[in-house]
This record gives sequence, structure tokens and C-alpha cells, in this order.
Amino acid sequence: MDEGDAHDQVTRLEDRIEALGESIERCRKIAVGAKLSVAAGTLWFLAALLWIVPFDATAFVAALTAVLGGVVLLGSNATTWAQTEAECHAAETARAELIGRIELRVVGDDTRTIH
Repeated sequence: MDEGDAHDQVTRLEDRIEALGESIERCRKIAVGAKLSVAAGTLWFLAALLWIVPFDATAFVAALTAVLGGVVLLGSNATTWAQTEAECHAAETARAELIGRIELRVVGDDTRTIH
């Protein structure tokens, strides 16, 4: 394998790993938002059940939407998160294999060494 070609492949893989890391971070933020949505809807139901807030049909529908939407978002996001993490792990493994195949040399030394 040409060393320049391997370097380009490693660079592309590192860019891909960085993009996947950003996607995983977005998944974390979405999960937090979905959990907050479920918690807020549940708190409203509890408050209405205990007569802390007066029952309102519009608020009931909004709370129900928040809970159901949060649950659906959590499920969908969990799948995306798992797939993205698997893809990131595969890219990291491929990068490690490519780096392992490159014959590395010590800077300033003309002899080839294997690291």
C-alpha cells in the first residue's frame, strides 16, 4: 500500500470519526430534551391529579403530546445513537488497522523501524 494513499485514507477516516462524534453529541442533547419533555408532561398530569393546577383540556392534550412525543423521540434517538456509535467504532477500528500497516520511521533516522 502506498504510504500517501494510506495517509489520505486515515485523514478521511478521522474526518468521518469527528463527524460521527458530533452526531453522537446531538443524540445526547436530543435524549436530554426528550426526557425533559416526558418529565414535564408527567409533572402536569400529577399536578392535575392532585388538584394543584386546574384541569384544562388544552393543557391535557399538550401534556399528553409531550409525554408521547418524548417517548417516541427517545426510542428513535436510541436507535440512531446505537447505529452511529457502531459506525464510529468501525471507523476507529479501520483507522487503527491502516495506521498499523504503515511503516513508521523515526524522524531524522534513515533506518526503518516497526512500531
